[in-house]
Amino acid sequence: MTAALRATGVALEAASLIALRQVALRSRAEPVLAALPGGFATRRKGHGHEVADVREYVSGDDIRHLDKGTTARTGALHVRQFHEERDRVTLLVADFRSSMLWGISRAFRSVAAAEALALIGWQGVSEGGRVGLLALTPDGQVAVSPRGRVRGVLDVIGGLVRAHEQALQSVMAGTVADRSLDMAMSGLERLAPLGSEVIIASGFDDMGQGMEQRLAELARRRVPRLIRITDAAAGKLPKGRYPIRLSDGRRLRVSLSGHAQTQHETETICGRAALLIDAGSGVEQTARLLAANLPADRAP
Repeated sequence: MTAALRATGVALEAASLIALRQVALRSRAEPVLAALPGGFATRRKGHGHEVADVREYVSGDDIRHLDKGTTARTGALHVRQFHEERDRVTLLVADFRSSMLWGISRAFRSVAAAEALALIGWQGVSEGGRVGLLALTPDGQVAVSPRGRVRGVLDVIGGLVRAHEQALQSVMAGTVADRSLDMAMSGLERLAPLGSEVIIASGFDDMGQGMEQRLAELARRRVPRLIRITDAAAGKLPKGRYPIRLSDGRRLRVSLSGHAQTQHETETICGRAALLIDAGSGVEQTARLLAANLPADRAP
């Protein structure tokens, strides 16, 4: 890989995505207001195994939860309370097609997509869920089956880094043959269990004619959520004509008026609400935005 592809904001580094764990956990502690409606119901899996508190016994409590140490120390019956577990499965879909491999300010849109999905992954496993990955590259896919705990997120991070490097190498080799987004997501249903949450992070360029139908079919048995990765700096470029090269190799010039566009927080894609994340924003801001729109207790 050339030096340019190892630059900050261009390369995707596992250490940076692992470090996002603390950012994700801190964002959960902050008071937030959700901007997107809707949610996701999950199947409860008993009382969990992690002790949340110890309190005095009251009539009706399960005697199996007695805390022997506290009972012996105080002389009064005490029981343990546990954190409740939820069987939430989240499949993270990362769009690393060539249209995502650019950025003007802080990072490539592909890197911002990976950061957002890693934050969601850390949040998911901290709440007792499982996470998996489907990364879309210019010439294929990288899939990681859903798994819980820290090991699950580390597997996802490994898949993200591997897929992103493959995508950069494909572009540099000139072997890019991007498929439309709807076609690139083929096989997604085999990886996402029924009732799971499917979070797609993409610029939603070249979605394909069947994207709306694919999302509708996905929504029948699963819960699709859309995150559109933008680059607000692109709307702030000075007035002028800029040369660009398309994914098929064609070159052309684009004229910009120089008038900055207002960046909103949400928009509608294929009739569905999509959260907008600016690739130029810092990870702390992204984490707060995700915490507001994907709260732990989200429900219909």
